[in-house]
Amino acid sequence: MTVLLTGAAGFIGMHVAEALLARGERVLGLDSLTPYYDLRLKRARLARLEGRAGFEFLPLDVADRAAMLALAEERAAEVTRIVHLAAQPGVRHSLVDPFAYVDANVMGHLVVLEAARRLGRLEHVVYASSSSVYGGNESLPFRESDRVDHPVSLYAATKRAAELISESYALLFALPQTGLRFFTVYGPWGRPDMAPWLFAEAILEGRPITLYEGGRLRRDFTYIEDIVAGVLGCLDRPPESRRPRLLNIGNHRSEEVRRFLSLLEQALGREAVVVEAPRPPTDVPETCADIDAIAALTGFAPRTPIEAGVPRFAEWFLGWRENRRPGG
Repeated sequence: MTVLLTGAAGFIGMHVAEALLARGERVLGLDSLTPYYDLRLKRARLARLEGRAGFEFLPLDVADRAAMLALAEERAAEVTRIVHLAAQPGVRHSLVDPFAYVDANVMGHLVVLEAARRLGRLEHVVYASSSSVYGGNESLPFRESDRVDHPVSLYAATKRAAELISESYALLFALPQTGLRFFTVYGPWGRPDMAPWLFAEAILEGRPITLYEGGRLRRDFTYIEDIVAGVLGCLDRPPESRRPRLLNIGNHRSEEVRRFLSLLEQALGREAVVVEAPRPPTDVPETCADIDAIAALTGFAPRTPIEAGVPRFAEWFLGWRENRRPGG
């Protein structure tokens, strides 16, 4: 049987695909390869997967309803599980191109669920939500029972919309689903629009780094290997009732951004040039995940503090940067 994985060329998607393949699963990977960031990175991720036994790739946009529904009809007897990670990411970019977020994160999510309905042997849909849905919530750690009706970005609003669509489809069509609210994922093969990459690049190039509120903002930085373990643990345990699950998946440790930056400076062997700025309205002061629910379900227990994860990211980043240079 086959796992349909959307966003296969993405950061989390590539790592999830590798983990599935490592345990002998067949993976049908989809990705539209949008140029939101350097396509060389997406293609390099795909290159790690293509040619491996059990992996098949199709360049396909999940919002393309005709193509997705045709695929579902064609593979109806083969695909038994879906890991839906394809999305338009980036909180601040949602202010620049709002239509891309609705297309990918709302319409794309709806199309995936419509495709799922056509799979005759479907066991489970696991999809990516985000800690951003908690908005300006001041109660920490964030719990799945908290209210999430005050998003502070369009990105967060589209992710919450996807959660609500999933709930309706679970109740109406008995579609077994688990939504995962990811908390600040980082690690090798990460995204160029996220702080670890932006910080590392600026440090190596001697450019200034803007720290909001002097770096006192706090984030629940979660290492990619821990995230993958949680995703697979949830995939293996579909809900038994018609009501879908929503679970936090994070490190359950809130760290100051300036502490993360300090570890990155140490790992790269250079000091950052820092400038301070007020916190923008799209950034919340702190995030921290309550992970009791996912731990009870799967035994999820993050094992990678930032003291271990940041040097691993830095080592990979230096290698990537060297290989991307002309002639590298």
